[in-house]
Amino acid sequence: MKELSLNILDIAENSQKAKATLTEIILNETEDTLILEIKDNGTGMSEQTLNCVTDPFYTTRTTRNVGLGIPLLKLAAEQTGGSFKITSKTEGESRGTCVTAVFNKNHIDFTPIGDTVSSIVTLIQGHPETDFLFKHSCNSGEVSLDTRELRGILGEVPLNSYEVIKWIGEYLSEQYENLK
Repeated sequence: MKELSLNILDIAENSQKAKATLTEIILNETEDTLILEIKDNGTGMSEQTLNCVTDPFYTTRTTRNVGLGIPLLKLAAEQTGGSFKITSKTEGESRGTCVTAVFNKNHIDFTPIGDTVSSIVTLIQGHPETDFLFKHSCNSGEVSLDTRELRGILGEVPLNSYEVIKWIGEYLSEQYENLK
């Protein structure tokens, strides 16, 4: 994928298929590294699935025989001299999956972060019943959004209504502008 924001969208969509009610998307950026963590409280993966999920020729999809999202994210991280880790539990309070990718930003193969605002807006618009926590921390500050807070303010107004989606996009974009 040409931008990490597309990887974020893909992995978070997997969380929705796993019936997650909360998906956390955390970007922690320093001068030299970017750590991407996507964590959910979905059904988790069996040990067998967890062992196969980084293989591009393994997928749970019935529409095609390959699943490239996780393998491409792993490759993108490792090509920069970074690392990739995925953990998953199917039972208990810590049930769910956590994907962590560490990137060396100074490496020639570092994939640009891309349009995270559009990815987050797309996720919320497509899954208004799911809660999302998004945080992007860097040296100049933090951009964040927690849909649980929005629900508390909005009450019965759906998160995917036009006005709310428009506001979310503007709110995130404004936070990014303030980092510059």
